[in-house]
Amino acid sequence: MARRLFAIWFPRLASEISLRTRPLAGPFALTHRAGNADHLRCLNAEAEARGLYRGMALADARAILPELATRPSDPPGEIAGLKLLRRWADRYSPQIATDGEDGLIADITGVAHLFGGEEELREDLQARLARAGLSARSAIAGSRGGAHALARHGDGIVPDGLLAERLGPLPVSALRIPPATAEGLARMGLVRISDLIPLPRAPLARRFGRELVQRLDQMLGTLPEPVGAEPEPPHFGVRMSLAEPIGLTADVMAGVEHLLAWLCDKLAANHMGARRLCFELHRVDKEAVTIEIGLARAMREPKAMAALFRKQVDEVDSGFGIDALRIEAIVTEPLAPQQIGDMRITQADELSDLISRPGNRLGFEHVLCFLPVESQLPERTFRLVPPPIARQAPCPTGRARGVPC
Repeated sequence: MARRLFAIWFPRLASEISLRTRPLAGPFALTHRAGNADHLRCLNAEAEARGLYRGMALADARAILPELATRPSDPPGEIAGLKLLRRWADRYSPQIATDGEDGLIADITGVAHLFGGEEELREDLQARLARAGLSARSAIAGSRGGAHALARHGDGIVPDGLLAERLGPLPVSALRIPPATAEGLARMGLVRISDLIPLPRAPLARRFGRELVQRLDQMLGTLPEPVGAEPEPPHFGVRMSLAEPIGLTADVMAGVEHLLAWLCDKLAANHMGARRLCFELHRVDKEAVTIEIGLARAMREPKAMAALFRKQVDEVDSGFGIDALRIEAIVTEPLAPQQIGDMRITQADELSDLISRPGNRLGFEHVLCFLPVESQLPERTFRLVPPPIARQAPCPTGRARGVPC
């Protein structure tokens, strides 16, 4: 079976994500700081139609288009948005990965017939993205490099065995090579991929580096390039559906202990500890009650964690009964296995557990610790800080961190 790769490119992903959260009419662009000046990072369609382009200096863009609206770019938000799109697109392939900062690549070998064919699969994806208000271009080819190049310099489907013929007219910059390499090729009159295909590989590698030859062979399919789907991060959540509704505090707490035992097994398998837990109680009338607790230290001890839920569970209105329970560790930290019997660790854990109890009742921002400070004045030999800061700060007397001085 011939290998088939599906590339999806979002040319205005960053700007469209920003406009989805805060809509704005008219020409719009995201900016980023480069050197001593701001430059345009991503534009909407209206700004591009007015002659602006990526990388343009913001001062020049304002001179051309004074009414241009701008916002600072949000790289973490863009990465999160692309990851959400990758999870959404797994309906089309079991193997899908990000392709740069604004694209996806999927291995659809043996999958297209489920949608009626490659053309139908591509049309279905384009229609769904259009309804979501996202601009996208896609291409299907027999190699990852070929699909990537065609998605960004056109679109469509390359039949099996016609990579060189269909991709030859594309510019050499479509090979995913550095701009300096593309400029050097252009100075020698090699502006199209078809200009490179018949040339001997060894002189090209000596003159422009091995990367050029590698990218060319990957695009033509002679050098395999796998699609490695990124592993999903572990999800630390467990749930329980009940055959009969419950309402007594003792019954709910029994469910909490069972769920926490399962959750702690998951945390232990990944060497993680919970710092904040969210407990959801789903009633038979479709209403849900949410309880959150914080922990002064990362932990995975079911009994100690369950005790912190009891007071808030007592105050829950169970209505006509609770038929589902769910607990999720929404904040976690690495927690390596510890040596049993270390008194210093035991003392620090007991102090943290003591802080957790008033912290959940009063708020952790209202629980403060005395942190020793070196000073010649007695009244300045300490300061009040939150427990996490006190635990990480070095002790002037030389004792271990996390142990009261």
